[in-house]
Amino acid sequence: MITFLKTILIILLVYFGLKFLIRLATPYLMKYISKKAGQQFEKAFGNNPFQEQKSQKEGNITIDKMPSVNKRSNQNVGEYVDFEEVE
Repeated sequence: MITFLKTILIILLVYFGLKFLIRLATPYLMKYISKKAGQQFEKAFGNNPFQEQKSQKEGNITIDKMPSVNKRSNQNVGEYVDFEEVE
């Protein structure tokens, strides 16, 4: 009977000890996770995506990509079929 009580007491002490340690460690863990997520975000998108890349003089125009010219519609797509709903 005493070993059963010792086992229950050890289980309760471990449970409450882990609960207490997790409460203490959670803020540090969250800081670490947010710091790592911020680093991954900066790595993927750069330090400041809203920062202008190159300083240009006023009045200069630059074109990064020319639009494609061959946007023609195909007139031989198919024929129109009229249909009625059947209930």
